[in-house]
Formats: sequence, structure tokens, C-alpha cells
Amino acid sequence: MTTLNIGLQLFTLRDETAKDFPATLRKVAELGYQGVEFAGYGDIPAEEMKALLDELGLKGFSSHVPLQSMRDNLQKEIDYLKVIGAQYMICPYIMPEDRPQSSEEWGALFTELQQFGAEASKQGLTFGYHNHDFEFHGAFKDTNAFDGMFAETTPEAVQVEMDVCWVQFAGQDPLEYIQKYAGRLPLLHLKDFDKDEQGQMKTLELGQGIVNLPQVIEQAGKAGVQWLIVEQDVCQNPPLESVSNSYNWLKQNYLN
Repeated sequence: MTTLNIGLQLFTLRDETAKDFPATLRKVAELGYQGVEFAGYGDIPAEEMKALLDELGLKGFSSHVPLQSMRDNLQKEIDYLKVIGAQYMICPYIMPEDRPQSSEEWGALFTELQQFGAEASKQGLTFGYHNHDFEFHGAFKDTNAFDGMFAETTPEAVQVEMDVCWVQFAGQDPLEYIQKYAGRLPLLHLKDFDKDEQGQMKTLELGQGIVNLPQVIEQAGKAGVQWLIVEQDVCQNPPLESVSNSYNWLKQNYLN
């Protein structure tokens, strides 16, 4: 079986990139990651970012683009991604104030995502949606909003970026969901977590939590996933140390 690409979601290193974006990317490359998924660009122009990525041998394969940014200027977001050589544009989150409260509102959002995805596809990009847990609690017709989203949109316009932590936190089985969306699932957020005393998610370095990571990786390979993306929403150690530890877990348990 082909070894999957290993990327890092830069949201994990948001404090570091805020201080020195180029130096942070340099450290990510030194750790061994093959690519990065952006969560903002630190006001670095696209041509400059592309040159930096090329210098470091990193692929800027994907970016989390806020829904409001796509609503405000979709073409600007697409243009940046095309310059840096990215393939994926991902809607990462629905802010609480924008979150649908009814089946009709979910349906309107799905129509909007379909339109964004169709335009991205027309210009050579792949559009996708990254889940949290609220999509599994939202109701759409006779199913949850997560499954409703991908039933109401086309694979050509809207692909899945599955976050296995949030799937499991929502009370679903990540292995079943990976299998369910095989062929429509190019990106997978490989994360680990446990729950704190209040029952809230506590994101952990890979191998430290309750997610069955070896089975997740195996199932991802069968499902056609292209990139495993390491992310840790909140780190207990310095973030660069955490992403290094997670990459070392992958080296010991997968890459070797």
C-alpha cells in the first residue's frame, strides 16, 4: 500500500506563525513534514509564499478559508491558492452566529457550498468541508447535517475533509465514517484526544489519547485519502515540540 502524504495544519502553530511565519515553516520542513495546510497567510503575498515553500521543499497543498472570506471575495481566495500551487480550498468551520438552526437553513448553506465548490472546480481547485461535532447534532430532513451536506452536494463540487477527533467526540465511529465516504475523502485530520473533567475535548499528541490511530490510518489508505494532516487544537507542550512528537509517533508507527 502506498504511504500517505503527511501534512501539518498550521493552526496548531498559530502563535509561532504570528511571530515569524517563514521561520516556523522552516522548522516544520526540518521536522520532516511534506506539506502544510494553511489557516491564514500572515499577510505574506502569494508569490513570496510560493518562493518560500519551494525553497523549503514543502507543498502548500491546502488552506482553511473562512466562510465569510469566500462570501466576501471568493476569487481573491482562489487566486492566492493557484499562485502557491495548492490543490484544496477547505471551509473549516461555521461560526456560531452563522450556524443553521433549521433544515431549511442547512439546505441554504449546502446550496452556497455547492456554488463555491463548483467555481473552485472550474478553476482547477478541489473544494471541501472540514467537520467539527455540531454537524452531527444538527438535523437535516431525516438525517444529521453532516450526512445531509454530502447528500445534497455533488462530489465534483464538495469533498470531505474528515476530522476523526470530532467525529468520535460527536459519538460516531470514525472507521465507519471513513469507509462511508471512501472516494470522496482526499484529506483526513489525524488527531488524538481525551476528555477533561468537564467532558470537553482535550486534544493530545498522537498516541496519547483514545482514537484508534493505527486502524484510522489503515482505513484511510483503503478509502483513497491523499493526505494525513496532523493537528492539535490546543497543545500541553510547546506547540513545535508537540508537532515534533506527533511526527515521531508517525515515524515509529507508520512511516517505518
